Amino acid sequence: MNISERGYTNPDLLWSPETLIARLNEPTVIVIDTRPAEAFAAGHIAGARHFDLYFVNCDDTDPAPLASCARMWGNLLGWRGVKATDTIVFSGEFTDMCVARGYWFVEYLGHADVHVLDGGIKAWAAAGGEITTSGDIPKPVKFLATPTEDKVITYQGVLDAIDNPDCVIVDNRSLEEFIGTDNRAHHGGAIPTARHLDWEELYDHQTGCMKPAEQLRDMFEALDVTPDKDVTLYCNTGYRSAHAFLALRLLDYPRLRNYVGSWQEWGNRDGLPIWKP
Repeated sequence: MNISERGYTNPDLLWSPETLIARLNEPTVIVIDTRPAEAFAAGHIAGARHFDLYFVNCDDTDPAPLASCARMWGNLLGWRGVKATDTIVFSGEFTDMCVARGYWFVEYLGHADVHVLDGGIKAWAAAGGEITTSGDIPKPVKFLATPTEDKVITYQGVLDAIDNPDCVIVDNRSLEEFIGTDNRAHHGGAIPTARHLDWEELYDHQTGCMKPAEQLRDMFEALDVTPDKDVTLYCNTGYRSAHAFLALRLLDYPRLRNYVGSWQEWGNRDGLPIWKP
């Protein structure tokens, strides 16, 4: 099923390989490959810039460290020759959590023209897209970032959301992490009132593409995650929750925030309330 047939409200957030093939030679279209360096070196889309963004994290959402993380992201993008006026397309192994994290962070930095290659490098190769092992070193530029606070939530904001009937909190970790049997921080468990939806339910494991809108909508609405509410998404480090953010943006949910500190902040800060479902 191609992207136009899946019923998304915002289908242009995802680019098919065919769309990218048609626009790849435009000078302002920049492909960012988020796979490990070894995978990138073994073969990538011609002209793609490499940015293995895993572990480029922020596990402290007090104002100063959050602002420092945003500056770091802007500098890393600029170092790869990416300007805020470019059309940015993130590409991974498939439509995975790293491309979604890149998508979310660039939106958070105030850049609207950002997309994800649906199905990643596997879909690109299957569609006959050219793969190369060569490339030029990009010339560093200044990436001008203006963080938009309505895309992110801090631990203080999550505290306010817990008992607010207009807010809903969604945990996108594994079930074992959610119930506290797989503990990856000082404390195990979940944020009180959180509903659980494993991020791996959001994509088709056979194709690596995002599931159709109807399936995504049914999963979220089953948890009372509806467009009239403020939706907070979290996981362990903000990657899997960024994938859920992308899914809900495809459905045009208007009030979404990714808790970028996620469980690495919440579970390691003493004194925050914890629920063990």
